[in-house]
Amino acid sequence: MRHTPTGGAGPSGTTSSDGKPVSIGAVLGLLREEFPEVTISKIRFLEAEGLVEPTRTPSGYRKFTTADVQRLASVLRMQRDHYLPLKVIREHLEAQERGEELPLPAPAPSRDLVEGVPELGEERPASARIGRAELLAAAEVDEAELAEWESYGLLAADAGGSFGGEAVGIARLVADLGRFGLEPRHLRAVKAAAEREAGLVEQVVAPLRRHRNPQTRAHAEATARELATLSVRLHAALVESALRAHLQ
Repeated sequence: MRHTPTGGAGPSGTTSSDGKPVSIGAVLGLLREEFPEVTISKIRFLEAEGLVEPTRTPSGYRKFTTADVQRLASVLRMQRDHYLPLKVIREHLEAQERGEELPLPAPAPSRDLVEGVPELGEERPASARIGRAELLAAAEVDEAELAEWESYGLLAADAGGSFGGEAVGIARLVADLGRFGLEPRHLRAVKAAAEREAGLVEQVVAPLRRHRNPQTRAHAEATARELATLSVRLHAALVESALRAHLQ
């Protein structure tokens, strides 16, 4: 079923000068003015989730109509301005197709994605812990969300039920990614990659940790932090490179 235009102003211009459907690259250009961080991968993801249904040429290329572009803009706007999950966005779109308008929540305030996340290399007391109720309040999530994240290994409590000091930052980032349609099951690969990177760092510093000299053991901790910083920077650069390759 072809989608009709949804509510809200769409990107300026039409799909093409003559109104004909255009390619995914052209759609990206139309959306970038209002949504500078949108990528082709993001558009493909929304298509895979059934939020937009472009036609296909006999050779398999996607072709987007003006209605498709307006629908994508509406989805991105509801994610950006209202932090709605895809399930709720789908309900709004289906209501619009029926000629109905569901009320939207008030626009969400902007927030630093990494607020509460200590800088790499910053000292954190080993005893710093946070209780479950405190984590829920600080991360602004509910028990069901936290339980789901725990089931996928994104967060883990100790035997006493408390979490490490970094848990608030992780919870907020997972929640923010969820507003873009990335569910906990999608983040298992990120978790696995982080564990592999931590394993590589541990291989380097393990001999230093076992040394009898206290100064050498202290050097191991500093080395671990430096390696972690370099690893995260490399990861970010590789992700950026991969995204750039998708856009070519």
